[in-house]
Amino acid sequence: MRRPDRPDRPDRPGKGRAAGARLPLRKSLAGRLLTVSALVASCSVAATAWLAVQTTSVAIRQEQGQTLQSDAKIYNTLLGYAATHPGWDGVDTTVRELASESGRRIVLTDEGRHPFVDSADSHSPGGSSSTDSLASQPSAVVDPLAVDTVLVPDAAKAGADRVDPRAVGPFRLPAKERAALRKASAGRVECLSRMGIAADVVDSPGGRPRVQFVRDETEGGTDSEIDRDMEAKCLASYPVDPTPTERKALSALNQLADACLKRKGRAAVQLNLDLSWDRSYVYGRDDVALGIEKGLSEREAAALAAKKREDAETAERKAAAGGALDYTPSEIRDSAYDRAVASCVVSARQEQLTGYVAARALLFIDGPGAAGVPGFDLSRANTARIAGVTALVLALTVGASVLAGARLVRPLHALTGAAQRMRDGLDATPVPVPVVSDNEIGRLTAAFNDMAAHRARLEEQRKVMVSDVAHELRTPLSNIRGWLEAAHDGLADPDPAFVSSLLEEAVQLQHLINDLQDLGAADAGALRLHRKPVRIDELLGQVASAHQGLAETAGVTLTVLTPPPGTPRPPLLDADPVRLRQTVSNLLSNAVRHTPAGGTVTLRSYVSEAGDELAVEVSDTGSGIPAGDLPYVFDRFWRAEKSRNRSTGGSGLGLAIVLKLAEAHGGTVDVASTEGEGATFTLRLPTTGSERTESRGRP
Repeated sequence: MRRPDRPDRPDRPGKGRAAGARLPLRKSLAGRLLTVSALVASCSVAATAWLAVQTTSVAIRQEQGQTLQSDAKIYNTLLGYAATHPGWDGVDTTVRELASESGRRIVLTDEGRHPFVDSADSHSPGGSSSTDSLASQPSAVVDPLAVDTVLVPDAAKAGADRVDPRAVGPFRLPAKERAALRKASAGRVECLSRMGIAADVVDSPGGRPRVQFVRDETEGGTDSEIDRDMEAKCLASYPVDPTPTERKALSALNQLADACLKRKGRAAVQLNLDLSWDRSYVYGRDDVALGIEKGLSEREAAALAAKKREDAETAERKAAAGGALDYTPSEIRDSAYDRAVASCVVSARQEQLTGYVAARALLFIDGPGAAGVPGFDLSRANTARIAGVTALVLALTVGASVLAGARLVRPLHALTGAAQRMRDGLDATPVPVPVVSDNEIGRLTAAFNDMAAHRARLEEQRKVMVSDVAHELRTPLSNIRGWLEAAHDGLADPDPAFVSSLLEEAVQLQHLINDLQDLGAADAGALRLHRKPVRIDELLGQVASAHQGLAETAGVTLTVLTPPPGTPRPPLLDADPVRLRQTVSNLLSNAVRHTPAGGTVTLRSYVSEAGDELAVEVSDTGSGIPAGDLPYVFDRFWRAEKSRNRSTGGSGLGLAIVLKLAEAHGGTVDVASTEGEGATFTLRLPTTGSERTESRGRP
């Protein structure tokens, strides 16, 4: 029953208002949607910016790689010119050719940044190029005595000696000496060819030819002792001793190196043509004895002496082959003296070559106004532009999220209010379905409205059921009370008829209470079934026999249809025989009650075509059920005769109990009826596991 005062009960002060209050933004669905949207937008902007930066960085690296390759070619060409010329006179032609090939501006200046060659100047060297147009830092420094190892990586292989190998200075051979050496080298190659050793003659920058062996890389670079002997024999047959020009230049270089060593307090050194040095000249005594004198053990001193002999043999083989390709120290030993010698040789070479190479010059490529990498200028304006675009994207995202969140949350608020009214016992008005109902919110709203309508129907049925229960209980109790009061007042005698009438009312009352108890147990899931193997044909015969007297009294013919002879018996049912008998009895008594005299009630059973169900049909030729009442025949206390006259019907619980018992057995029950022609109730029970049950039930 409705209780209007329920929302204001003192035991729940303000709970309805608290539940209906607005949630804080950080806890609400709209706030979370806004946060997620802003986070997604921020991540999207960050990811897009990162991708743009990565893509631009790759483009920049590619552009820089191409630029560096072009710069290296320009630098190496000008470096070769400086290494082979004592000055920069005549370099303008080379500069203009390089500028034409690269499409870039090339400027050479002295140490004071005074240009002496500019590819953009049409005048001869020494033209008037403006220093204001030059970059703040030069692209490179062109100095053949100090090669840039970034632009020329091969220069780093020489270690401390960064002299360009094309700078040979006084070691450059005249034509006569070069021809004599080439003739001897050709004889070496011919001798080696006769012995099956491939070799070729290669000219060094100074003009000295040398023999270069052509070896198979698959051999791993190793030579047999026989090959070495053959090579040594051929090389010794055609000597290529240092020429007078080389001896003169080497002597001058040795003097400069000795002067450097003297300043460092070191002993003089004897340089070879390949710029290695003879250690025995330095020590002048037995290497083993010197090692022991310096504190080494005899074993360590012997190992050091063996290493020195190996170095000497290597130097002899190099000298026999015509010297090294370039005039650099072949090795820098791991000792203080050797490092001092190497340093002095480098400084001596630089001092000796100073008059033979061009002076140090600054190289400017592209200069000011040259096109850099387009589109990647992170200036203050571009940074502000990026920040503005990011803020605009976030603002649009937040605005769209607010609109979407409002449309999303509005029906949810309506649903919350309707649910609170239902909780407080008030009538819940239907929530308006959103315009676009074919979505999650629209379906939720429709489902909520259906639930509210169903709840209203259930509430109405509950009220009707309470009224019906009260009516059904009041009738027998009123009869019992009336007879007892009449006996108490002396108006009725307690004879056997009196007692029989009271007993009949008490039995009716007991039946009603038992039916209610069964329904309550079924609703609570506490209805216990004692399953056993049941033969449905035997059970139908028992039920028909029990109702035969009732049918005869009502003038109704009760018939049980049996299968034709030879038809297999129906399978056993795994069911509670008492509850199953109660189910069929309720259907049968209901059919007899609604069948007029002269009518027929028929019982029959059959197995479905699939073999998984066994059906029991109870048919009558009574008044039938109107089509509008068919959906309610299994409702509790429902009766077609609304006056609830006990002479025309029962309590209205029989069919409800039939439905619950059928569901408890895993089956169903339905009804088909035509008004004025009778009705047919069909009870369907599963036969799954029947064979197993039958075998288990056999003795």
